Amino acid sequence: MALEQKLQLRLAQKLVMTPTLQQAIKLLQVSRLELEQALAQEVQTNPLLELVEEQPAEQEALAGQTAGEEREDEGGGGAAEAAPAGEGGDGSAGDVYGEVDLNALFANYLQDSPTVAATWEEDEESPLANTPTPEQSLFDALDGQLGLLDLDDEQRRICQFIVGNLDPDGYLRTPVEELAERLGAAAEAVLQALATVQSLEPAGIAARSLQECFALQLRRWLAGEGDRYRDLAARIVAEDFDNLLHQRWPRIIKRLGISSEELRAALEVIRRLDTRPGNQFGPVDNSTVVPDLEVRKVDGQWRVFLNDDGLPRLRISPRYLRLLHERSVDGQTASYLRERMRAALWFLRSVEQRQSTILKVAEAIVKRQREFLEVGVAGLRPLVLRDIADDIGMHESTVSRVVTNKYMATPRGVFPLKFFFHSAISHAVEGDISSVVVKERIRELIAAEDPHRPLSDARVARQLNRQGIRIARRTVAKYREEMGIPSSEQRGRLIK
Repeated sequence: MALEQKLQLRLAQKLVMTPTLQQAIKLLQVSRLELEQALAQEVQTNPLLELVEEQPAEQEALAGQTAGEEREDEGGGGAAEAAPAGEGGDGSAGDVYGEVDLNALFANYLQDSPTVAATWEEDEESPLANTPTPEQSLFDALDGQLGLLDLDDEQRRICQFIVGNLDPDGYLRTPVEELAERLGAAAEAVLQALATVQSLEPAGIAARSLQECFALQLRRWLAGEGDRYRDLAARIVAEDFDNLLHQRWPRIIKRLGISSEELRAALEVIRRLDTRPGNQFGPVDNSTVVPDLEVRKVDGQWRVFLNDDGLPRLRISPRYLRLLHERSVDGQTASYLRERMRAALWFLRSVEQRQSTILKVAEAIVKRQREFLEVGVAGLRPLVLRDIADDIGMHESTVSRVVTNKYMATPRGVFPLKFFFHSAISHAVEGDISSVVVKERIRELIAAEDPHRPLSDARVARQLNRQGIRIARRTVAKYREEMGIPSSEQRGRLIK
């Protein structure tokens, strides 16, 4: 059969995401920090956008008075300047901005948001004086101690290389043979340098296993002050560490020939050891969360407010706006300005839509979780994305984007918006209750159990069923594991 080339014309409908729609979706799901970065980047890339600096009230009043006098002197010039671009004689510009109220949008867009830079009173101490000193890193702390030791250049080089290969928790997980190969040194020299590093503070640093970490700490402890139970703890770590990890207490008692009381005292010593000595140094990974929303009680009603503190305020540059109105501008420049104006309008509109959508979703969440704000976790109600989507008339995917990386400040603390969404557990009296409430009930039951007769998952499920909570044993086991609570067998391995 012969091959032929043909042209066929087909008509089809297809959903296409325009760049402006993609920009709106992207801004909807970004965090507050990412929004600040997007605003700053847009100001740099689009010359028609500029930051609005906050002015004191006296300066604003003076500026407003001066502007009024200038408008009186100029007659109708100010009105013409604030008119839409289409009235300047350029028909294409009028088509682009005909539906936009430029006077309202350009003059004071996002005027309610505060200034970008932090301010302080003149009589207050400079914030630089109140800035905390950054924490010392693990490498700097150990390298500073190495500087006080009498080491030759080769030993110092190997020790510094070992310190540089320590994990943040203080363990050395790189094999000695690999260190020796990378350093081009003998394995004996690396082991000698490792012993030097392990002699530094804190005790247990540069250990290659948990057993070695405990042994180093107990060795340092025993060198300072002798104690029979510390000696016994060192024996348990050195000779019976596997049984210690798996809590096989009878085997330890039989193998070492000790009593239950002696084992209990030795375990108390072991419990005081640090499993991650390197965590004493370096910055903590906790980051400051700036909430996007704030919930306050006003006149007996819970109200939601957007937190715009610190967000840059943007506006269309008056200089470029006047340039766009001038007839003397050549066609290429006018085309570029119109294109940048269109991009600026879409960006500002996307930011405004993002803020209004977040506020709408938050108000729907607060309306359904009002009892949580009143009484705490016990008042949480089951909630899914579809419930909020039905309340505000949006799609579930939009609600999902809104609650991602967003935080709400409440009288109960700062919570991510996803915190308020939980699955439902059936209750015989109260109807459906939140899974968080059920987890709290499980935690309370296990905390109040007899240590010598810990509750199994089946017994916990039966007690919850007596309280009206319909829950299966496997669901109890799932929630218990999510909360990091050991099983009844592990909790029951207590010394008699």
